[in-house]
Amino acid sequence: MIAETRAKLLTAGRKAFGSVGYAEASMDDFTATAGLTRGALYHHFGDKKGLLQAVVSEIDAEMAARLCSISSRAPSRWQGFVDENVGYVQMALEPEIQRIMFRDGPAVLGDPSGWPSANGCISTVAQSLRDLREEGTIVDIDPEAGARLINAASSIAAQWIANSDDPEATSKRAVETFRTFLEGLLVGKPDRG
Repeated sequence: MIAETRAKLLTAGRKAFGSVGYAEASMDDFTATAGLTRGALYHHFGDKKGLLQAVVSEIDAEMAARLCSISSRAPSRWQGFVDENVGYVQMALEPEIQRIMFRDGPAVLGDPSGWPSANGCISTVAQSLRDLREEGTIVDIDPEAGARLINAASSIAAQWIANSDDPEATSKRAVETFRTFLEGLLVGKPDRG
């Protein structure tokens, strides 16, 4: 019963945040859509901001799973690393992710580098950099520093896309430049003619 109530509220919150945004979504809408009381919302999430944090965590976990799937299909560790990082930036074109993760999330919850999931992302990127360095694919770089810089670049690029007047055009510019940025790590940099 508890898990079902929580799931109903998460679904209602996600739908409202994704369609009308955090500012326009009301607690009464969440509870009415879920067929529950405000008390249930307060009990499970504390308030509207707590519900947003839970929705962000849920979407973040889904994004992470999608990115792992993207990298696992790549023909090489390096290509998987690039595809995964670029995939994150490109997710900013998806309306629900765009609004919740890259517009309202930072506006309400603060800098994404301080979110609970940020350390996990940095740790994963750092491990990838260690592995790529050990196999001789990339230059000798401090994995944690590199991971933090890559994480910051991808996060800011995604926010730029999400808040752009022309997200498609901005995404193309951001992805092309981000790829060039990542290629700078390679031991044998590709000839860009």
